[in-house]
Amino acid sequence: MGILFLASYLIKNGFDVDIHNCRAGQRGTAELMNRVSSLKPDMIGFTATTSGFMDAYRKVTEIRKVMPEVKIVFGGVHVSALREKILESFPLIDFLVTGEGEMAMTDLAGGKDPRTIQGVISRDGDNICSGGFRTELCELDDLPFPAYQKLEGFPKYFEPPLFNYPRSPSATIISSRGCPYQCSYCDRSVFRRSFRYNSAEYLYEQMRLLRKDFKIRHIFFYDDLFTFNRKRVEEFCGLLRKKPLHMTFNCAVRVGHADDELLQTLKASGGWMVSIGMESGDQELLDRHKAKVTLHQIRDTVRRIQKNNMRAKGLFMMGLPGETEQTIQRTADFIEELGLDDMNMTKFTPFPGSPAYQTIHEEGTFEENWELMNCLNFVFVPKGMESKEKMERLYNQSIKRFYTGKNWIRKFGPLMFKCPDSTFRIIKNLPTFLNIRKQFD
Repeated sequence: MGILFLASYLIKNGFDVDIHNCRAGQRGTAELMNRVSSLKPDMIGFTATTSGFMDAYRKVTEIRKVMPEVKIVFGGVHVSALREKILESFPLIDFLVTGEGEMAMTDLAGGKDPRTIQGVISRDGDNICSGGFRTELCELDDLPFPAYQKLEGFPKYFEPPLFNYPRSPSATIISSRGCPYQCSYCDRSVFRRSFRYNSAEYLYEQMRLLRKDFKIRHIFFYDDLFTFNRKRVEEFCGLLRKKPLHMTFNCAVRVGHADDELLQTLKASGGWMVSIGMESGDQELLDRHKAKVTLHQIRDTVRRIQKNNMRAKGLFMMGLPGETEQTIQRTADFIEELGLDDMNMTKFTPFPGSPAYQTIHEEGTFEENWELMNCLNFVFVPKGMESKEKMERLYNQSIKRFYTGKNWIRKFGPLMFKCPDSTFRIIKNLPTFLNIRKQFD
């Protein structure tokens, strides 16, 4: 979403912008090179996660062979965390845009001295110069809507998690920036400790545009704390009831921000699934990594979501510092006890910029291979665990236990009718899904 906001902001300020969607149809470097050669841009910007950074840099290496003078800019959470270290280690990159990017990128593209631009890190001969941290931030409601029209393959190539939406096509919206909390595993390098959000009116109009121009029928709100500002949520839901768009949506809540009245409001406005960051079923691990959240609160929130006829999804993380085989077993038991409608379990990754990263070598064994740091690989083994291989076995057992348990089997049949697009995707790719299933045996 970040790059779409950047594109729309640059377009608003008079720049010609093109977006190359590297994921659309699994496109390779050759196609990117053809496009770059055809467009002959003055500046090429990359947004990359930690795991995608090296692949992006390999593309830069190829681009430099045919366009040695083009200016290369990198942005996103990874470079915002590592800052000057990136330019020190990767000489083909000219500029970094750290933190919130719209104003900084516009100033940079407009020719302003990069040394004077907040958030920009640049080269000056053999020296590396920083404009400091970005303190002048955008008024979110003044931003144009993301440039969805520039994203080739949208919404066709967006495939959300199976059975997490009732109708397709779907799209994502991020309606806030930042988070007032600080969990040990979260990298807050981009927005730091700020927390801002769009108004209810802005959100409604963005959904209306997606419905009108792209026929979107379901929205995934990927805010960390969608319900944090109760008044905003009530106003937004009021607009959806007063002027229906005939769309459904998912959102995430934190325990303590989801009482019955608010959940009823979400449901009446199209709320379909509510996710909760649970991380672990062991209270000591929660106390250490996710402050002011208790297992009792999680149980109560799940019960309330389901009582109000929405699906409850639990988000877990295996392998946090302090994890042991016993805490993993407690988490698996807790998941079964909750009776969740769906769950997702990632593999803990100590991202640069997160509090956990600062002391990670004291907590266990860490393989800092950026390309593996995507929450799909165990790059960290806590002191309390025997080996990475043992963690993989325990992970597979936890996933298999949930998706072969009576709770999921009982709910799966009705879901196939409630979510026809997901059912079609399973049938269409049945050999692939069967092969994935074998990996958990």
